[in-house]
Amino acid sequence: MKHENKVIILDFGSQFTQLIARRIREVGVYSEIHPCNVDPEKIKALNPGALILSGGPSSVLDVDSPQLDPAYLEMNVPILGICYGMQLLTHSMGGKVVSSEDREYGRADFCGTGGCELWQGIESLDKLTVWMSHGDRVESIPEGFKICGSTESIPFAAMADEERKIYALQFHPEVAHTESGNTIISNFVFKIAGLKADWSMASFVENSIKEMREKIGDAQVVLGLSGGIDSTVVAVLLHKAIGKRLHCIFVDNGLLRMHEREEVIGFLEEHFELNVKCVDSARLFLDKLVGVEDPEKKRKLIGYTFIDVFNEEAQALKNVKFLAQGTLYPDVIESESFKGPSAVIKSHHNVGGLPEDMDLDLVEPLRELFKDEVRKVASELGLPEHIIWRQPFPGPGLAIRILGEITDERLEILRQADRIVQHELHATGWYRKIWQGFAVLLPLKTVGVMGDDRTYEHVIALRLVDSLDAMTADWSRLPNDILARMSNRIINEVKGVNRVVLDISSKPPATIEWE
Repeated sequence: MKHENKVIILDFGSQFTQLIARRIREVGVYSEIHPCNVDPEKIKALNPGALILSGGPSSVLDVDSPQLDPAYLEMNVPILGICYGMQLLTHSMGGKVVSSEDREYGRADFCGTGGCELWQGIESLDKLTVWMSHGDRVESIPEGFKICGSTESIPFAAMADEERKIYALQFHPEVAHTESGNTIISNFVFKIAGLKADWSMASFVENSIKEMREKIGDAQVVLGLSGGIDSTVVAVLLHKAIGKRLHCIFVDNGLLRMHEREEVIGFLEEHFELNVKCVDSARLFLDKLVGVEDPEKKRKLIGYTFIDVFNEEAQALKNVKFLAQGTLYPDVIESESFKGPSAVIKSHHNVGGLPEDMDLDLVEPLRELFKDEVRKVASELGLPEHIIWRQPFPGPGLAIRILGEITDERLEILRQADRIVQHELHATGWYRKIWQGFAVLLPLKTVGVMGDDRTYEHVIALRLVDSLDAMTADWSRLPNDILARMSNRIINEVKGVNRVVLDISSKPPATIEWE
């Protein structure tokens, strides 16, 4: 999708880079992230209205650290450097950066000097709480710049060359801990760069439908529908664009939650008249998983089997020229990282791709969006709350929530336990308050007492987490009475369970899913 009014962010490896893009989009301006080593001519061709240089873990004093191509300074567009971005501008433009013993990590008191456009609308600059994360510091600023603020330990915490519209901050305005951070970002985007607030989900929906109609023409499109928010939004968008020429394939792998297949297909067929084919392949998947305990083998077996089933169904359709996918912007960013792909902790929960011999062109209408924006699109499309706020559910389904071998008996135990967790979250209003909540069946049994009898039965773990984007997470502090009710119901209602435990680990070091 073309955007004439945009901010380009050059990523130097900061953990907050995606947050910068989201903050800019939240004020109504489209933003894109590109690796810092991208060809400047590519960025110039995008005709950006402003550039932002992100933070990063490197030191500009290191020989192999990422540097700033001088071509960016010649583009004659407003520039904002954040943290490493400030040090990079200083280092590139004749100032001095030194390694400092007075490192700052976390909150700091910032004192801003008046007259800087970045501070417009901020009532008090005497003691502004900001978020720092740096070791090196600026010792002298480049010619043409003025000091715009300091902290107790660093005299140059903000600087500006107002004539060339180049600004730099040692702190991170994009994080929630920085007071008036959104005001600072808005001032840069609107008052300094002069951009317009024209990025909205309503305009995205309108433009996306128009572009897909033009791209697809009279061809047919196939989509793997999971029932999750991403694939559902893609399906509804495409249906509005091409109607019945969209063919949705829902593969029941036998690893779904209780009644999930009926709920997903029934709703979409009834309310949006989608063309959905359900393929019941439960026995095929479960037979392949017999005796498999290793989590990576589980994922790969499920993924490959899904591809085979999907491929067979798709090839039976006529005149299919396009494959639709729910690719999101974080996936695009990760694939373009200047550092290369992140270390593989585990295979992705969802299927990564389909065979090349399908020879289909991709349609990825959500590839510019973050997860929270997908939910806003869903609202624009009239999807109900229970679809919009459906918690993430992994592609391999309950297989990665059953530690050890998958059997019909263990699946039934977990389904019953999960049903109780979901019911209690909805009934108490906590479903919307947390990012994700589910049950995990552990590969062990413990001794218990029920009535006058000794039992030796299964253990269920509760995993309830808070997160914004699943990159990091912390365990949710649900009231004790809700946790007690979940535990009591699971032990009383699920045959074969005599103990419930609570997972109170954060991500990192743990992951959200157990496998």
